[in-house]
Amino acid sequence: MPWKYSGRIIRVGKAWVDNNGTQYPAVWNNYSADEKAAIGLTWEDEVAAHDNRFYWGRNADGSLIPRLLTDVNEVDDDGKAILDDDGNQLVTLGLKSVAIALAKTQAAGLLAPYDWQVIKATEVDSYSVPSTVTTYRAAVRTASNSIGTAITNAADLAAFMALYDVPVDSDGKPTGNAPIADWPDAI
Repeated sequence: MPWKYSGRIIRVGKAWVDNNGTQYPAVWNNYSADEKAAIGLTWEDEVAAHDNRFYWGRNADGSLIPRLLTDVNEVDDDGKAILDDDGNQLVTLGLKSVAIALAKTQAAGLLAPYDWQVIKATEVDSYSVPSTVTTYRAAVRTASNSIGTAITNAADLAAFMALYDVPVDSDGKPTGNAPIADWPDAI
């Protein structure tokens, strides 16, 4: 992170002026550590990046601001429901609702290429869906239900985040899919 003086970022290679009007040349970075400290310059280490899937960012003290797991019914300062144009209360979706919707969308995308075979089987008496397709489709629905259950059962943010962890062996090599993405292999 940068050098700072009274909360201001001081760029290396640029002249600057302190709060008392003292001017420092562009070569101020060549000053010793003691000289920089005497001026009031401090070095701030980089703040560790946050995973924006689970956190909004950081508070001023550096602590993480977690996203909410559950949906929130929006209310105004008086505690009254905030309504949309149709009179329905606004709801901010939590991580669980978003993840479940994504899993359902993924399942639909995995099933869609084979929908025509299911439709054909209902319209053409002499046609039946191949067993590989029916087995795969059943596996996708089972996986979707399992993923949804795992999301719903995540008791807290740490448990929810664990759903995104890819299992690894003792050498650190992946051994499967993260629970949130444990779909059957395509046929």
